[in-house]
Amino acid sequence: MCGIVGMASRAPARDLELLSRMRDTMGHRGPDDAGVWWSADDRVGLGHRRLAVIDLTPTGHQPMEDLAARVCITFNGEIYNHRELRRELESEAGPFRGSSDTEVILHAYLRWGDDCLARLRGMFAFALWDGRNRRLLLARDRCGEKPLYYWLDERGGIQFASELKALMANPAVPRVLDLESLEHYLAYAFVPSSRCMLRGLRKLPPAHALSWSLDTGTATHWCYWHPEIVSPPATGSIDGLTDELQRLLAAAVRDQLVADVPVGVLLSGGLDSSLITAAAAVQTSRVRTFTVAFPGHGRYDESGHAAFVAAHFGTDHHVLEAGEIRPDLLPLLARQFDEPMGDSSMLPTFLLSTLVRQHATVALGGDGGDELFGGYRYYSWLPLVEQWRARAPAPLRQALATVGRALPVGTPGRNHLVGFDDGADRALAQVDLYFDAATRAALLGPLGRRRLLAGESPESAKAAAGPPQLSALRRAMVGDFRRYLPDDVLVKVDRASMLASLEVRAPFLDPPVVAFALGAVPDAALARHSRRKILLQRLAARLLPRGFDVTRKQGFSVPLAHWLSRSGAWWTYLSGVLAESDVRLFDRTVVDRLLRGQRRGLNNAKRLFALALFELWRREYDVRVPG
Repeated sequence: MCGIVGMASRAPARDLELLSRMRDTMGHRGPDDAGVWWSADDRVGLGHRRLAVIDLTPTGHQPMEDLAARVCITFNGEIYNHRELRRELESEAGPFRGSSDTEVILHAYLRWGDDCLARLRGMFAFALWDGRNRRLLLARDRCGEKPLYYWLDERGGIQFASELKALMANPAVPRVLDLESLEHYLAYAFVPSSRCMLRGLRKLPPAHALSWSLDTGTATHWCYWHPEIVSPPATGSIDGLTDELQRLLAAAVRDQLVADVPVGVLLSGGLDSSLITAAAAVQTSRVRTFTVAFPGHGRYDESGHAAFVAAHFGTDHHVLEAGEIRPDLLPLLARQFDEPMGDSSMLPTFLLSTLVRQHATVALGGDGGDELFGGYRYYSWLPLVEQWRARAPAPLRQALATVGRALPVGTPGRNHLVGFDDGADRALAQVDLYFDAATRAALLGPLGRRRLLAGESPESAKAAAGPPQLSALRRAMVGDFRRYLPDDVLVKVDRASMLASLEVRAPFLDPPVVAFALGAVPDAALARHSRRKILLQRLAARLLPRGFDVTRKQGFSVPLAHWLSRSGAWWTYLSGVLAESDVRLFDRTVVDRLLRGQRRGLNNAKRLFALALFELWRREYDVRVPG
């Protein structure tokens, strides 16, 4: 895993010092090597920080040119089918200089052009300069595992980087808050899709590519992969589906265990990571597994479940006893995450990554299992709620929604009552909603009143993420796959792990597994009534030890509400950060109301965490509030 950065201009603009400074803000992404390349005309510069995983020799150095100096690439990620592609390409390209997957992408582009993207199976973000056609190609993997930010400047140039902090190392990049992105963040605690919290900057969405022309200074982008998303009929054998999933997951784990450095598994003790461990144990004689423990925190401590799985498969098991995590870790994470992120599981994810890095350079995780196979709690009761909504008289639905709106923010069930009066798509928008439109308007004061008059609302964007022709369950899952997975889960995993210089891979996001989940598994094998991950549970019955609890759903989370329920370090720290927040952004009366509600027993812990992380991020990067 690596960090990439670059710039291109229509006029000569070689600035080795600036490009190197931007590159080295991401030293954590690549502690093993660094490089810079400039085109002969001084118009294009590429930079790279390397975490050596495949081909540890100098032949894997980047940026990398082909032998004829036609194209040059800076690449972040892993191509799991690079060996198969190499065999296909060698017949025409001849012998390769080394064994890296980076060189495979170079030759794949030279042979197939942009069509090479459809052949790459892996996680990646890369920039490739094609001197023959005077164009820069940026591309990102199908599911959004690896990040890529870019900025099109006013002179027709472009700059890009794996992390936003690299672009902000350039004094010319504006540090002005984007108010639309702020409203989306307040709604769901992450910045979705191509949006960026800095005005004028963008993210390349998953499965997208961008082409920038040196001749015109213009950029075009397109989506190169559209998964087939259907609602398969409940026909066929559940055993047959289980057979196919077992085969696909085994193949994905086998390919993702390949590395020239030590590899481990992030074992939470839950269903997804335990299945990855089971598949890995078949492939290698001694699997390293890692978990984080929270002694004394009840259901948040899954170390016992992880130890049970590890003992069954005889893994080399390592446990980090985290105890109560100190809040003074937050400024470091606020800076690392580039944009504000309200997911408190960033804390154990980072701490676990630091533990794993002492023993391995690569780790496999269970990310994607929830979104693809029906893991979240609300998936199981969503169809039943839809039946109730369809049968309930309109006055009753409206009355329930009115009651919900009258309840204080932080009251359990408030969002679901509000959503009961809407159609299925609008009701989905209430799930995991941090601040509704009225609360956002009050929180933002004059800024909120201005924002409510323009742009697509966050709720509308979430409602539109799941195709309307699908079942309610599948709309929710596809929406989470398109939004929550790439913009929350995968951002969290990438930034937290790369801060520890650890590469995390996700076998559930292997394209054949994704295609199977989205196009072949019927609703009845995903979630219904009180059951979730029905197909994964069937596979668990085959692969996991007798007595394994398949119904638990916890993962790497923290007891944040407990920490904020008393006057301890967390309460003092977060309330102190919010007390010093910019009054032009957050109305102090509303913030104080949230704090008082938390002390009275309402559950505003995640909202307070999200607001504090935003404020810490704004301070770390000195982001200006627009006038």
